[in-house]
Amino acid sequence: MAANAHFASAILAEEKCKPHVGVVDRDWICEAVRLIEADFHRSADTHLLRLPIASLEGIDIYLKDESTHPTGSLKHRLARSLFLYGLCNGKIARDTRIVEASSGSTAISEAYFARLLALPFTAVVPDATSKEKIGEIEHFGGTCEYVPSAQIYDRAEQIARECDGYYMDQFTLAERATDWRGNNNIAESLFEQMRCEPHPIPRWVVVGAGTGGTSATIGRFIRYRPHLASQTSLCVADPEGSVFLESFRDPRGVPRCCLPSRLEGVGRPRHEPSFVPSVVDRMMRVADAASIATAHWVSDRLGKKVGGSTGLNVFATLKLAHEMRGRGERGSLATLICDSGDRYQQTIFDESWLRKEKLDLSETAQFLESL
Repeated sequence: MAANAHFASAILAEEKCKPHVGVVDRDWICEAVRLIEADFHRSADTHLLRLPIASLEGIDIYLKDESTHPTGSLKHRLARSLFLYGLCNGKIARDTRIVEASSGSTAISEAYFARLLALPFTAVVPDATSKEKIGEIEHFGGTCEYVPSAQIYDRAEQIARECDGYYMDQFTLAERATDWRGNNNIAESLFEQMRCEPHPIPRWVVVGAGTGGTSATIGRFIRYRPHLASQTSLCVADPEGSVFLESFRDPRGVPRCCLPSRLEGVGRPRHEPSFVPSVVDRMMRVADAASIATAHWVSDRLGKKVGGSTGLNVFATLKLAHEMRGRGERGSLATLICDSGDRYQQTIFDESWLRKEKLDLSETAQFLESL
């Protein structure tokens, strides 16, 4: 009794969690996390493919095929992490409407996980988003709202506020929602798969940046593993119309442009909070025509279509490989197949769209064939 009296006098104020905070839904949250973890264990890791190129003897190029995820892109990993982040931070409860600003692939993956948890989902997408992506979002039960590219952030936040929902905000949270130290993130998976290859520690890893979350995860993981930090560098490839290269050159500035990228999923008109320039060793601007021509070339070599962001990655990887060859170096490089080209049949694989965009692929196509 004396102890209780002491506690009563020492505790000056106390308030229990309100029902909407999530404690009442703790059983539901535990079940939601279990469903996401079960989905993860049902999915085998993505494949690591070798891209043989005769002119690069002694230099091996690997493609980690993220298009084999259940939702067809590397954004499947991000969506899983964002949902776990929201659930474990008490932001997502039973019947919470999930809202996201996305150019397509992240929204597809988030719609998949929202359906898994029986949650309503709204995607705010740029008005030029491919019809194939819209169809996949709707296939998983999501609804779409179209706005000009620069307005997706504000509109998504507004919708979430109006319906008391949760704005996933991939462009801010991507770099913190993923555990970059391990837990089967993309970096850990890639380097583990490389372990038995002739050159197991790649000289370069090459990625594009959309949110910046993938480059942040890989760059941090490299620094976290001393045997990688001494040998592996990270290059980020940037398409036309994106500001990431400028923000890498001057991190103190906050560059912004008004041109949406023609390569859906990579390049941004503003510096996104999840892009971390300090973990990037090199950046490279690649012309859209070169990226798209390379996407066609890789598609032909693999017998499966890949998207423009994959072409961007591979072209930058080829440039780095030729620099290595010029220095007489041997070794390996790794990059990503970001998603399937089937989502871009009416854009980068459509001749009329290429003509409308005034994109001539012939010069890069001839160069690639010479390899």
